[in-house]
Amino acid sequence: MSNATQSLAGTRITSLLDANSFVEIGQSVTARNTDFNMTEKKAPSDGVITGYGVIDGNLVYVYSQDVSVLNGTVGEMHAKKITRLYDMAMKTGAPVIGLIDCAGLRLQEATDALEAFGEIYMKQTLASGLIPQITGIFGTCGGGMALVPALTDFTFVEEKKGKLFVNTPNALEGNHVSKCDTSSARFQSEETGLVDGIGTEDEILGKIRELVTYLPSNCEDTDSYMECTDDLNRVCEDIENCTGDTAIALSRIADNGQFFEVKADYGKSVAVGFIRLNGATVGAVANRSESYDAEGKKVWESDGTLSARGARKAAEFVKFCDAFEIPVLTLTNVNGFKATVCGEKMMAKSVGTLVHAFADATVPKVNVVIGKAFGTAYTAMNSKAIGADMVYAWENAEIGMMDADLAAKIMYAGDDAAALTEKAAEYRELQNSVSSAAARGYVDTIISPADTRKYVIGAFEMLFTKREERPSKKHGTV
Repeated sequence: MSNATQSLAGTRITSLLDANSFVEIGQSVTARNTDFNMTEKKAPSDGVITGYGVIDGNLVYVYSQDVSVLNGTVGEMHAKKITRLYDMAMKTGAPVIGLIDCAGLRLQEATDALEAFGEIYMKQTLASGLIPQITGIFGTCGGGMALVPALTDFTFVEEKKGKLFVNTPNALEGNHVSKCDTSSARFQSEETGLVDGIGTEDEILGKIRELVTYLPSNCEDTDSYMECTDDLNRVCEDIENCTGDTAIALSRIADNGQFFEVKADYGKSVAVGFIRLNGATVGAVANRSESYDAEGKKVWESDGTLSARGARKAAEFVKFCDAFEIPVLTLTNVNGFKATVCGEKMMAKSVGTLVHAFADATVPKVNVVIGKAFGTAYTAMNSKAIGADMVYAWENAEIGMMDADLAAKIMYAGDDAAALTEKAAEYRELQNSVSSAAARGYVDTIISPADTRKYVIGAFEMLFTKREERPSKKHGTV
């Protein structure tokens, strides 16, 4: 182990990787700039440690900024070490993990530092969709540095010292850090959709390690499996009680009850994350109307609608899964769109993006309707119409335009209560019943909730060799 890896930045690397697996690259690189007495300032490794190692046997490339060296600021050689690491990662097809603790642009290098930022952005863009990119923020990540996590796939922030911002809280008109700390881990996690998880430093490193085990090494890696020790035909006995908090429902379906959720604090009307089915990673997207903490206490509840933030979160997740050939499972239980003035500003655009993501994805896609599936919100949630390969529905599911009682009131306005009740029952049977949807081919199979796991596993195994051609074009514009 080098002297550089004895720093806090190095300690983070050794805590992240398997024991004794880290190999440092570019240890002797230092700044070339001589302006403003830079030659008198010692800058070992130019403020960033770079190299490679393994996580559970999986090759990864890591850079960790050293705040004890020029405050971890980004200059010309600092950036070159990171971009060269990206070059190696893209050649070998392995993830890049960045551990951020940085005061931003190195003022002594000015335009060289600006060019350096641009070079990092360029490499991240080239790597996007080719190799997974993960960021952990343990100190300051501000200004131009804030674009680095925005260009990666997953971001985790240390809950107390981690700061993420483009403009500082005090620079925002009418705001002050004591009023609203817009740079805090909590704000960024709940309001921006950029952060996938927060916690202590050890928790963040643990989450990154766990996430890496779910992900393929690159977009062509189809051999990323773990041995399944769970019963493939296991009955999900209590899953019917989990239609509200679908994070719990997904854990019931998953191998060994494990669901790795991302962006849990943002767009809560949808839960997204990874599960394993028969040892293979599957991306999961599920409507959510309530959530519970580890003690079983309800901590959040909504009306079962899809929010703009939830749609946007789900769309980004589906695009990631499609880029890396990860199959997608959806659990649908939605009765419409969230009706708020704030949400309406982005609703059409966000849901359009979600529809495009599902429709454009060519990976195996399986949908299970577990409750209500009403209106265009149902159509947007990986329905047969926009490309789901297999659609299952629980026996008690409802699929249709809207709630039967509301439909009756609209169609038979002015009728008495008895007549409305009769017409609602008729509408429910003819238009909203799961058997009606199945008769029209919108549902492939009606299943018992307890059998969900075995049906879903069977569907993905059947779809393993799926190939789907699309019109030749450069890329979509949604």
